[in-house]
Amino acid sequence: MSPDTRNPTLVPSKDQPPLPSNFSPVFLRNQFWTKIELPTRQKYPDVSGTSAIITGSNTGLGFEAARQLLSLGLSHLVMGVRSLTTGTAAATRLQTANPTAKINVWQLDMESYDSIQAFAAKCQDNLSRIDMVILNAGISPLEFKTLPATGHERTIQTNHISTVLLAILMLPIMKSKSKDRGPTPSPPVLTVVNSVTAHLCKFPNRGRRPLLPSFDDTAITPFDGQERYSVSKLLCQLFIVKLAELVDPNDVIINMVDPGLTKGTSLFRELSGAVAIVAKAFFSLAGRPVRRGAATYVDAGLGHGKESHGCFLMNCQIAPLACWYYTDGEILSDVIWKETLQELDFAGAEQIVSSMSSLK
Repeated sequence: MSPDTRNPTLVPSKDQPPLPSNFSPVFLRNQFWTKIELPTRQKYPDVSGTSAIITGSNTGLGFEAARQLLSLGLSHLVMGVRSLTTGTAAATRLQTANPTAKINVWQLDMESYDSIQAFAAKCQDNLSRIDMVILNAGISPLEFKTLPATGHERTIQTNHISTVLLAILMLPIMKSKSKDRGPTPSPPVLTVVNSVTAHLCKFPNRGRRPLLPSFDDTAITPFDGQERYSVSKLLCQLFIVKLAELVDPNDVIINMVDPGLTKGTSLFRELSGAVAIVAKAFFSLAGRPVRRGAATYVDAGLGHGKESHGCFLMNCQIAPLACWYYTDGEILSDVIWKETLQELDFAGAEQIVSSMSSLK
């Protein structure tokens, strides 16, 4: 896609100038001077008869995005949640937004490769159509911890490696379910929840090779919760941009969305003591209400077409990628791509990407 200079909002993310290094004016504009409009049936096309999958939809932004889609007439919602108990309770509350909708609660543990593969297989076997997938599940832990099953630090595992695995597994499934919807269906949309904080990470270990294992050793890369969250989003962003370059948007549209700083979510649930008090006050002052943040998810899935493929959406508009893309992007993207696909070799990730490639 070539840039449309007549309409800057349609210029692909990678062709836009980077955000300024002084991010304060951008943050202030986003949080205090930008109002995200709530979705209405007048604004978006009729979604009755459509199906959506939302991970981490039992609470926070995922829950609210599900509620908004149901209120627009969504006919089938699949909730990918870690706890079936809390997921079922959330589904009961969501049902009030659309009593006639079908809601499935399926288990999905983003720290388990087996669980991710089983979830994707269930989508393949049990769904007749998929119109939208929102990969919302993410974490921001305060303490360093590696996962015995994978050996990776859990922030990088969940926010990057596991998210990428699920995205890749879902691509051929979404393509096939799109064909089942009729002779001329619009492409399904895969939205990966990302963050503008990817622009702000310091990334001191970026020169390490191999790169991904360097996050698993605090002697190599000291752990800081906020930094680790930001860099996990950067890794995922750079991978998704490269993935989108290979996938035909006529098959699946892939985009990323930043909901903005949002209050009332469980992302920073591990905070405690004085830090929790300060954070709560800051979020209360500067954070968007959950309904406004979740509206960006709905907009990513319903408000944009092929022009958003491979793009980063902020404030419901196509926005620049993280600064690292414009400085070290070529080298970093290549390293992240190769190491991530190597990590996911057990799932045939590279073969799946090749099967979806528009370049073949």
